[in-house]
Amino acid sequence: MKKSLLAVCIAMICGIGANAQNLKFGHVDSQKLLEQMPQRDSATQVYSKELKDMEGILQDMQAEFNKKYQVYQERQDSLGAMAKKAKEEELQQLQERIQSYQQNAQQDLQKREAELLKPIMDKAKKAIEEVSKENGFMYVFDISGGLLLYYSDKSVDIMPLVKKKLNIVDKPTSTPAGKK
Repeated sequence: MKKSLLAVCIAMICGIGANAQNLKFGHVDSQKLLEQMPQRDSATQVYSKELKDMEGILQDMQAEFNKKYQVYQERQDSLGAMAKKAKEEELQQLQERIQSYQQNAQQDLQKREAELLKPIMDKAKKAIEEVSKENGFMYVFDISGGLLLYYSDKSVDIMPLVKKKLNIVDKPTSTPAGKK
């Protein structure tokens, strides 16, 4: 679908003909922009803490399973058929709970990551739209996705304008001591 949309855009551009010289095109690497937004760090910290909490719970569940399995292994020869079957069912249920928790945790973490990133992505999108309107760009392409196969030097990189709109300051690069 994205390729067909790109093809339609290119066809429209080619069809415009003489007016094409008046069109302004821009591009931005949205991935790099998102990585440089300060809100991304706090979202990453929240996500990392929640991930660590869920991993801790999973490790506790796994430790409980391992302990019960070890006890079962040590005593299985002395257990009667019914007790042995009950312990095996208990272990099976515990293993299923672990797998279910793992799957649910993974889904919950994906949803949480989307929740944490949405306001950041919305803010970036709004800034891109504002910069595009303020500077008269007809189209702005996102070059981070790899779909755009070519853009000329006439296409303007709007990253500096968007970063300015978002008050993102480039961090100074340090040079090794003694080198200039």
